[in-house]
Amino acid sequence: MTTHLLLTSNFPPQYDGIASWMSQLAIHYGGDAMLVSLGREPGDEESDARQSIRLDRIPIARERLRNFPGLIAWSRRAAALTKIHQVSFAWCGNLKPASYVALSLRLRLGVPYGVFLHGTELLLMRSRGRGLAKRMIARTLLGSAAVLVTNSEWTRRMTIDLLGELGIPERADRVHAVPLGADLDRFRAGMDTAFVRKKYGLTEGRWMLTVGRLVEHKGQDHAMRALLLLREREPDLRYAIAGTGEHEATLRALATQLGLDDVVRFLGHVTDADLPSLYNVAELYVGASRVAVGHVEGFGISLIEAAATSLPVVAGREGGMPEAVVDGVTGLLANPYDPASIAEAIQRILRSPELAAQFGAAGRRIAEEKYSWQRVAQDLRAIADTYSRAVER
Repeated sequence: MTTHLLLTSNFPPQYDGIASWMSQLAIHYGGDAMLVSLGREPGDEESDARQSIRLDRIPIARERLRNFPGLIAWSRRAAALTKIHQVSFAWCGNLKPASYVALSLRLRLGVPYGVFLHGTELLLMRSRGRGLAKRMIARTLLGSAAVLVTNSEWTRRMTIDLLGELGIPERADRVHAVPLGADLDRFRAGMDTAFVRKKYGLTEGRWMLTVGRLVEHKGQDHAMRALLLLREREPDLRYAIAGTGEHEATLRALATQLGLDDVVRFLGHVTDADLPSLYNVAELYVGASRVAVGHVEGFGISLIEAAATSLPVVAGREGGMPEAVVDGVTGLLANPYDPASIAEAIQRILRSPELAAQFGAAGRRIAEEKYSWQRVAQDLRAIADTYSRAVER
């Protein structure tokens, strides 16, 4: 049996949506069909020991794989793995730096490759002022790929537009949208919450929740402003913010400025073990992401995790979010730039337990129908098999 190689810069113990996607893809890809190639990360030995998949960590820190010596070393290691394991196809967890390594495999050993595109990198490539050299590099990396996979139809349309701008519109027929998933066995309603409530201080009130990096485009700031608008009408409403990131100090300062220190909890990093129970603490999930500082939410795994937990969701009407939340069916879409719009959607759900239950039930049902990681891995393996090279035995 041949092997498909996954080249990625995002993988546990990193904690972000792409790392979760790559991990779940490897877990559900099937048997020994996938080998993951990546760099070193603090805490990776303990994390890797919990994995049941094949991992090959090159002894170089992940950040150093972006520079020229790191790319050369990674490319050599990937070539060796290709020969040892009869690699017939390579997946790139992100465009850069993984596609540089995949391109070297294609040129040296004839291994076709596919690239996962998430949304933000497309915004950056389409922004004004991108130099000719960078556009030529993007044209080579994308144009040489056998297939491009996006996390939503919205990201797929943006990719096709970019290919046209780069002068390679003929690649549009090889752009596939494969929406992401959730672990439906772990994320479900009815879990005990006592331990998580005590650990994170979530003992009183009704909680809304956001899980994600603390960065500007995730929208935790406008969710707090929405909470302020609701304080008098919903005095027992609280807001739990799970995650870490460079925007944390700004968000904490904003909570103080708005007088919300008593009703906003910054939970920091929430472990994978605690996350399912944390969703069960909340009455609704808020994902008010917007386009900001060149970043965008291409889909939103946390929205599907919330839906799988039977939580009604309030999400921004921006990027790929409307594909993860069916407006009026699994939750409500709001203007992510307008706290009043977010507040209105939140209050509508809080004031109608029947509507909240209806949204939650529909979210779970649709998650089971469309958004399992098994389905994601199955779809991606079928795509890779279509483009794989024949390997001599």
